[in-house]
Amino acid sequence: MTQLLGKIPAQFVSNQTAEEMALLAYNRALKLSRPGLPVLGVGFTGSLATTYTKHGDHRFYLSTRTCDRLWTLSVTLLKGLRTREEEDKVSSHFLLKSVIVLVLLISMRNKDTASERMVILPGSFNPLHDGHLRLSEIASSICENGFPCFEISVINPDKPPLSLAEIKSRVEQFRKAGKTVIISNQPYFYKKAEIFPGSAFVIGADTAVRLINPKYYGGSYSQMLEILLGCKRTGCTFLVGGRLVDGVFKVLEDLDIPQELNDMFISIPLEKFRMDISSTEIRKSKNM
Repeated sequence: MTQLLGKIPAQFVSNQTAEEMALLAYNRALKLSRPGLPVLGVGFTGSLATTYTKHGDHRFYLSTRTCDRLWTLSVTLLKGLRTREEEDKVSSHFLLKSVIVLVLLISMRNKDTASERMVILPGSFNPLHDGHLRLSEIASSICENGFPCFEISVINPDKPPLSLAEIKSRVEQFRKAGKTVIISNQPYFYKKAEIFPGSAFVIGADTAVRLINPKYYGGSYSQMLEILLGCKRTGCTFLVGGRLVDGVFKVLEDLDIPQELNDMFISIPLEKFRMDISSTEIRKSKNM
């Protein structure tokens, strides 16, 4: 377990350890699965009957993680009531039943939301602020019947990967705000488009500038065009809000979008939303 978590846990048998195991399993499943397939991660840890009398409770913790949900279950068994084999059977039953129920829920949700477009606002959200929440609301109103959610990639090509503590801290912001957040390991939009086909991604003009800059495609304009046309074929679009670009406030109409991609980019009207605040400025003001 220490090798799996990359550290010695404060408690080997605890809710926290089960949740961390589930998150690691989920991230590995994402890495191993085909793009667009729903995956889940399961974490299980317990202290059951053995050959000697234990001072603590006989218990186990089960945690399951999907792209936007975390379920945790804790069970305490009556000591002396069952043998080790019987306790193994009880805990295994809970584990298998939970996985089956979760798979059915994912299947049902996929059917229910098949016609509901995801409106995804990606970012680091360090911290999440009112501008993010307002932007998500406006974007969802533009995409009628869109399902609003946020996305954090644990991998950033320009920064170290997020630690488990950082991920949990940032996810907690969304739990308190009552919002859906997706944890992924894909920092690139063409990969996000494969995982979430047909989605609308909400970005700032500064991100749009980088998205169409051949510099980020090995200096090749044709490579940039090919990759973004691949995004277009998945049915994805980009909702672009105004942002400061090199000290100048710009909107989509100020950008030189290739003609082949024009219909993939949609402007968020300035009169509906303008965000001058940034997470970086908030951190600086709070000396974070």
